[in-house]
Amino acid sequence: MAASPVAVAVGTCAALLSMTSFAPQIVKIWRERDASSVSLRTYLATVAGFACWTAYGVMIQAWPVAASNIVCLAMSGAVLALKWRFGRDGAPSA
Repeated sequence: MAASPVAVAVGTCAALLSMTSFAPQIVKIWRERDASSVSLRTYLATVAGFACWTAYGVMIQAWPVAASNIVCLAMSGAVLALKWRFGRDGAPSA
């Protein structure tokens, strides 16, 4: 059974919003070289969640689910990497 055009539009909108939601955080951290306001625990959970959603999408062969979550995984992973790179004082971590 094919999804209705409304369902496809809602799913596309949800995927695009989810994928782009990390961009402002990445840009802010990179420009300021400061990730002290980013919660490490939150981003560890977020990355783990997107990894699970990606695996789920692959397992059920829902490629739009898998693809959008791969992008979200990469972007949330970038925030996590920047959190580790820039210490509390804004200097690169050792």
